[in-house]
Amino acid sequence: MGNVMASSELSKRGFTPDFSSSPPPPPPTSSMGNSETVLENHGNGSQTDVNPGTMEDLHKKCKDIFPVNFDGVKLMVNKGLSNHFQISHTINMSSVTPSGYRFGATYVGTKHFGPSEAFPVLLGDIDPSGNLNANIVHQFNQFVRCKFAAQVQNSKFSATQLTADYKGRDYTASLTIGNPDIVNESGVMVAHYLQTVTSRLALGTELAYQYGLQVPGGEIGIVSLAGRYTGDRYVASGTLGGSGIHVCYYHRASEQLQLGVEVETNFRMQESVASVGYQIDLPKANLVFRGMVDSNWTVGAVLEKKLQPLPFSFVLSGLINHTKNQSRFGIGLIIG
Repeated sequence: MGNVMASSELSKRGFTPDFSSSPPPPPPTSSMGNSETVLENHGNGSQTDVNPGTMEDLHKKCKDIFPVNFDGVKLMVNKGLSNHFQISHTINMSSVTPSGYRFGATYVGTKHFGPSEAFPVLLGDIDPSGNLNANIVHQFNQFVRCKFAAQVQNSKFSATQLTADYKGRDYTASLTIGNPDIVNESGVMVAHYLQTVTSRLALGTELAYQYGLQVPGGEIGIVSLAGRYTGDRYVASGTLGGSGIHVCYYHRASEQLQLGVEVETNFRMQESVASVGYQIDLPKANLVFRGMVDSNWTVGAVLEKKLQPLPFSFVLSGLINHTKNQSRFGIGLIIG
């Protein structure tokens, strides 16, 4: 769905898929591609058209530097069985998220559209109770890519989502269908369009539509506007809709330091939250540190240290809210 106000508002009204629980490791080779793709204009060899990427990746630069905190103890073992197939074993002990064992698998196909893109991609994970997260990504040609995600809980489909992206030379059009239920006549549909205006500026819009008995009036539609400006060392992006405003700013201060600022305002709830995040890379020490603080006095950080020459990564996580006097701490080890 991306980080767009309209889809965020619809998620509060009943569409709440979560495909991020203990995800499997990334594919052996990058298969998702870059958020921006440069394509030559065959009509005029002196010009280049820049594809703006998808609306889902509008705030990606900023959000990627924020820490992803976890609680408790986590052990993950990754093993590549071939150039196309990889498995993982994850043991998690936490008081917040479900504890236990999960098995994950990732398959990357042989259909190449670039030096770092291969399709199809199948990835998922399952626990001993049969709770499953599954994702399928396939690119049919240079322009069309489809993504399917499903979540099974207690032997029932708790969430399904199908997305189709069409990437033109200087635009991307996407259609997402979430939790379609023909029997109960309910579901969510979200349409995105993002257009490159100049080599630095991209503008777009989103139409989110939800229908069903649980929706007041039987149906609701929300329109949002979006934009992103890319500078030499910074990226500014934002969305504006009837439910609120979401603004992000990313800045690369140096080769080691990246900064990000995010502000989310919800008109209906009359709430606004500002967050500041940063990422410090120390390649010589094989260390990456991410931290954040927001206006609710929540402070979080994640430290990841590669224990070379061994294929181990040591991870520490901490999150504390000073006003609520709540804290969560985690320690993890990734092998492989």
